[in-house]
Amino acid sequence: VQLVESGGGLVQPGESLKLSCVASGFTFDDWAMAWFRQAPGKEREGISCIDSTFGTLYYEDSVKGRFTMSSDNAKNTVYLQMNSLKSEDTAVYYCATDLGRCSRWARTYTYWGQGTQVTVSS
Repeated sequence: VQLVESGGGLVQPGESLKLSCVASGFTFDDWAMAWFRQAPGKEREGISCIDSTFGTLYYEDSVKGRFTMSSDNAKNTVYLQMNSLKSEDTAVYYCATDLGRCSRWARTYTYWGQGTQVTVSS
């Protein structure tokens, strides 16, 4: 199993970014795909998750209405569209996966990407 994130960068407050996570070594059936982020000095935080088995689509409160997670099963890719970015969204963003149901807890995921840096600053 391999996950590769891309799409991070430096943007100004209010702007948008779209992150991608390409998965290989498995197909999305029976797997949960999640986005986490980790800011300096803070714990890794689950912000969104999608699973097909249980029909889950989860967003953490601070990103609801601004971030949208989607998947393209044909491309084995999940996306995180991030709009109206704020300085507090600055973090390294990771995608993660494991069998089963979505979870907001990092410890429940076995497989992780390398992360992509998102910096929101004027």
